[in-house]
Amino acid sequence: MDEKDLVRRSKEGDEEAFGALVNAYKTKVFNMAYSLTRNREIADDLAQDVFIKAYFALPKFKEKSRFGTWLYRIAMNHSRDYLRKKGPLSQVPFKETIGDPATLDEEMMQKEREMDQKQKHQVIHEALGKLPEKYRTILSLRDMQGFPYEDISRILGISPGTVDSRLHRARKMLRQKVRLYSEKEGGRS
Repeated sequence: MDEKDLVRRSKEGDEEAFGALVNAYKTKVFNMAYSLTRNREIADDLAQDVFIKAYFALPKFKEKSRFGTWLYRIAMNHSRDYLRKKGPLSQVPFKETIGDPATLDEEMMQKEREMDQKQKHQVIHEALGKLPEKYRTILSLRDMQGFPYEDISRILGISPGTVDSRLHRARKMLRQKVRLYSEKEGGRS
């Protein structure tokens, strides 16, 4: 069943159809909330709130845009409202995963790779956290979530040209911050 049918059935009160929409979008909504809050528990709570809001607002959905675009607009507004009320949030560190290599040498090499990867993720995470919200948001929507410019334009309520220029500035700022963090870390070694 396609998305339009799921939306139509959801509007008619079909909870299974709405459940299918939730399953289709739950990861992306969570990722959007996480990109703004940088806290997994809060992002999970916000994502649940977004789907509750969407469920009750569904009769007002005019279907002029795709369901996902409408849903992400709700997610963006809800997350921003939360941030305005709560202020800056603390970061949650990345979890380290440990592989199960067959030999000790492989295990040591695997741990080194994981530490390198973890450090890279941490540097990017810290650099993203230092960007203004509008740049974090645009990077999340385009580079992490993969939205096309037209959808980002609708979600954020800005022109496609502004999306392009803001994205260019955000990437440039992120590269500069990553370079500064890397140089700082390199100087300590």
